[in-house]
Amino acid sequence: MNSQAMRTLQEALMKLPGVGAKTAARLAYHIADMDAQDIEILSTAIRNVKDNMHSCPICFSMIDSDREICEICASTKRDEKIICLVKDSRDLDAIERAGTFNGKYHVTGGLISPIAGVTQEDIHLRELIKRIGDDDVKEVIIAFEPTVEGDATALFIARILKPLDVKVTTLARGLSVGADFSGTDSVTIAKAIANRILVG
Repeated sequence: MNSQAMRTLQEALMKLPGVGAKTAARLAYHIADMDAQDIEILSTAIRNVKDNMHSCPICFSMIDSDREICEICASTKRDEKIICLVKDSRDLDAIERAGTFNGKYHVTGGLISPIAGVTQEDIHLRELIKRIGDDDVKEVIIAFEPTVEGDATALFIARILKPLDVKVTTLARGLSVGADFSGTDSVTIAKAIANRILVG
C-alpha cells in the first residue's frame, strides 16, 4: 500500500476495539469505494455522536445532549432501591435487552486495572456511595464481565459497600469466563440476573 491517506485511515480504524490490521484494511478499502454522499453521512454521524452526547449526571450512561438525565433515571416506574452496577453503556444496553431488570443503573466507566492506569478514583465510586445513602438503596447488583479485572473490581467494591448495610450481589456464572458482556445473549443475561449471588 503506497497511499499515506490509506495508511492513516487504517491506523485510525485499528484504534477501535476488536479491529485488527486485516479488518482495518478491509474497512478502509470499503470506505475508499463509498460515494461522496455516503462518506458525508458516515462522517456526520460519527461527529454527531461525539458532539451531541454526554453522560447522565446521575448514572453516567451516555445520553443525547438535549436531555438533562437519562430516561431510566427519570422514570418513576423503575425501582430506585436496586442499582445495577455496569462498566459502560454497552453493558447497560445488553441488560435492558434482556428485559428482566426493573431497577436503576450506575455506570463505572471502567474496571480497576493498575496496568491500564485505572484506579478506584476513576470509577464513580463516590457517586455510587452517595446514591446509596440518598435513595436508601437496598441492593447493588454488580454486573461486570467475568474477567480478572471484573472480579477484582467487584470484590473491591463489595468491601467498600459492606459498612453501608446494603445487599451486594453479582451475576450468576452462566456467563463464560472472559466473555464480552455486551455480546452475551439476552437469555443468558436474564438467567444470570435472576440467579444472582451474594458477594463477600
